[in-house]
Amino acid sequence: MPETVLVFDLETVPDLSAVARVHGLDTADLDGARAKLGAGFPKLIYHAIVCIGALIAERLDGAWQVQALGAPHVGERSEARLITDFAARLERLRPQLVSFNGNGFDLPAIRYRALVHGLAAPGLNARPYYRRYDDAGLDLCDVLANYDARGRIGLDALCRAMGMPGKPEGIDGSSVADFVAQGRIDEVAAYCRADVVATYRLFLAYEHLRGSLSPDGFARSDADLTAFLARTAITGGDASATRPT
Repeated sequence: MPETVLVFDLETVPDLSAVARVHGLDTADLDGARAKLGAGFPKLIYHAIVCIGALIAERLDGAWQVQALGAPHVGERSEARLITDFAARLERLRPQLVSFNGNGFDLPAIRYRALVHGLAAPGLNARPYYRRYDDAGLDLCDVLANYDARGRIGLDALCRAMGMPGKPEGIDGSSVADFVAQGRIDEVAAYCRADVVATYRLFLAYEHLRGSLSPDGFARSDADLTAFLARTAITGGDASATRPT
């Protein structure tokens, strides 16, 4: 079987109902829950997942080829279904899982949310994704910083420094909740896909850096991504025809 990689990213909003339950409030008391949540970064268990972006690629003939790209979201299915569908894909493919800050956020968040919903999601453990120093779950933010917070840099800044596209203008993680509240979930999904593509580009560069991709293989992998995005008309637009379920 060819090697398979799944690059992923989450978009989240505060789960005020969970905050209310923790603090003994009525779950309808959203203002009280917001006050308890405060202005800082919420604890991971309070991050309700609204979108899971994923890119699947296979290594063939010394280069990576994109098979699918998408970002299913809560406008289409429930948070619980997003998690179980994602876990089922991991269980079936058993891919290398690639993220940017996945160890610090995405992986624990998705596991906490599975617990909140009482889900069975064995695919999350199809490989040792939660073992920090195992390449089964490759966190590029962690690895490139040598597992030292002092060496970390944001995905957008790193991509732009490398001459690659960064994050889309006009939206970032802090504005996702407002976009969702305004019904602009498709824009959130497009933003999530853009983050996934940026992470995949960084993964290709890292594979080239460490000698796992030859210069020719790197060039062909990059050209394949460019062709895939052009063929499916994805520049932040719709990817429903290629969306992983």
